[in-house]
Amino acid sequence: MDVLFITFESVAALLGIGVLGFWVIAKRIVPENLLGFLSTLAIDIALPCLVLANILVDFSPENYPDWWRLPLWWLFFTAISIILSLSTMFIAKKEIRREFAISLFFQNGIFFPLIIISGIYGKDSPYLVLLFLFIFLHPSMVFGTYALFFGKQPEKVNWRRILNPVLIITLVGLAIRLVGFQTYIPGFVITILQMLGAMSLPLLMIILGGNIYVDFKRKGQFAVFEIVKFVLVKNIVFPLVFLGILILTRSFIQLDFGISLIIILQSAVPPITAIPLLAERSGGNRTIAGHFIFASFIFSIVSIPLVLYLFDMFFPMI
Repeated sequence: MDVLFITFESVAALLGIGVLGFWVIAKRIVPENLLGFLSTLAIDIALPCLVLANILVDFSPENYPDWWRLPLWWLFFTAISIILSLSTMFIAKKEIRREFAISLFFQNGIFFPLIIISGIYGKDSPYLVLLFLFIFLHPSMVFGTYALFFGKQPEKVNWRRILNPVLIITLVGLAIRLVGFQTYIPGFVITILQMLGAMSLPLLMIILGGNIYVDFKRKGQFAVFEIVKFVLVKNIVFPLVFLGILILTRSFIQLDFGISLIIILQSAVPPITAIPLLAERSGGNRTIAGHFIFASFIFSIVSIPLVLYLFDMFFPMI
């Protein structure tokens, strides 16, 4: 039961910060036009600092020689996810199937796993490094492929988002550790990286809450039945399918526990928060995409702890 309660507290804390973001924007304590600046600060500065600090401090090629397999497991996870997304999108109404599919496929792969792993294993857990090495290609894929869900090609390649700071910093951190250069980095530099990185998660959840408020101000009817179908698929079917795959896989592959943990977390988390904006850019329905995300986030306070409780029965976590 420890896993159930720890996970519940971690997710509740995350959503609580999101509620704070909703409130400060609704009360105009922070103007809406500052959300763009805060997003840049969080995604392009604070998050890369967090990634680099964890790799420099906690990653060791000697202790984890199979680290290079993590991006391959991400490809495996992504392949199963696209199959599930495209096969289940047909339960949604025809006019919102694209929004249904894209919201299923692009998971919130960093922030929810980050707070859950930190809550269970501590902020210095080596599983955080595995998480970053598993997911670092994900943002590039999102910005390179999202328009395809709406039958469009991006007007031009946004190399700033394809070669994003998280991707670049992950590769830089890996290179430093592989050549052993981390011993020459002064301690105060690591401290600066850790302090800046600590801002990333609270900032991103405040931004999430603020963006939800902005989306809720838009006119749009709640399609309750469609939202329920989405939550059932995203929050329940996805993790159960991946849990079944992990259980079957371990009978013939000695899969590392850290990889199993990250895969089940990736399958259980809500969609990324940028989907309403990406849908709008591609001519889709921003409102319904926002409703999908909001409902999945709220239900995750129950579904993620239950999924990890089931996972713990087959892959003991503590």
